[in-house]
Amino acid sequence: MKLKHVSLVMILLISALGIGCGPRSSGGDAAAAAAHDLAGAWRARVQFKTGALAGVSDFEFMYVFNAGGTMTESSNYDGAPPVPPAYGIWKKVGPNQYQAKYQFFSTKPPAGVDTLTRGGGWGPSGSGTLVETITLSDDGKSYTSTIRYDALDQAGKPAEGGGEGSVRAVRLTF
Repeated sequence: MKLKHVSLVMILLISALGIGCGPRSSGGDAAAAAAHDLAGAWRARVQFKTGALAGVSDFEFMYVFNAGGTMTESSNYDGAPPVPPAYGIWKKVGPNQYQAKYQFFSTKPPAGVDTLTRGGGWGPSGSGTLVETITLSDDGKSYTSTIRYDALDQAGKPAEGGGEGSVRAVRLTF
């Protein structure tokens, strides 16, 4: 009986030591995992090859991909014409592969200057949907993607102006 008790104590002691000596998760592991995720803030150069935006050669986007799968995008052209930021969703679709879909509202210019003086402004003209297929670099510091822009009128029907292009983005860091 005493031998069984000693054996049980030895097994428990060895088990406890094994747990203490096993691999551990550390802050470094968490940082490495985060580097291979899209979540974070990014700055990108966007070049459309087709559509109404193909002639814009200095297009830039700022993105925030939230850990919960939502995102926000704003461009250096949000003020011309006035357009609010885009809001959307993103998901992982494979190793270093992601997809993002986001939408924004578009505006039309006022009918004339007198519209502005009477308190009118840039009214709604429709919306746009952007879809990106993203490949994150192995180090997680940059990505490339293909982008598709679909323009929609106020009724939500396809409108002229959409197009396709490419994106090169870098992660914002300190």
